[in-house]
Amino acid sequence: MIVRRAKRAASSVGLVACFALAGAIAIPAALGYERYVVTSGSMAGSYDRGSIVYAERVPVDSLRVGDVITYRPPGSTGHDGLLTHRIAWIGADRGGRRAFRTKGDANRVADPWRFTLDRSTEARAAFGIPYLGYGISALAIREVRMLVIGLPALLVALAVLARLWNGAGAEARRRREAATATEG
Repeated sequence: MIVRRAKRAASSVGLVACFALAGAIAIPAALGYERYVVTSGSMAGSYDRGSIVYAERVPVDSLRVGDVITYRPPGSTGHDGLLTHRIAWIGADRGGRRAFRTKGDANRVADPWRFTLDRSTEARAAFGIPYLGYGISALAIREVRMLVIGLPALLVALAVLARLWNGAGAEARRRREAATATEG
């Protein structure tokens, strides 16, 4: 009885966790938000490492100092991939185009580069969920993905086999009992 309750509780907790994760991914996406996983500690305090930042696309002209944006730093910086930092300065480049400088909240100084944004919209952070990004990042690992998909499939297959095995055993018992009843 206790084992059965523990199994039900564990499966309920697992199901709720799966729905929460799916909801945290699907609902903001359905509302038009993009998601980014914070992979460094440069925004600690606002968005800790492993957090998911949900961003909305806004016109570049609407960006202000203090906004947190996710952008691709200029190629000459040596940074690969996207970066989520707070806008520390807005001015103009030599050609008169709107230029930006960013800073991570946990960094002492602003990023050493200034840059322009080539597209008309940019991803501005709207909200974040701490540490959920670790789960999303883990899914990028093939072995983890196989485990996440394969383990539930294996459990379902084992449950079906156990049910079939129990059903075959019950059928064999019924036949024995019927044979015993007709002999006696």
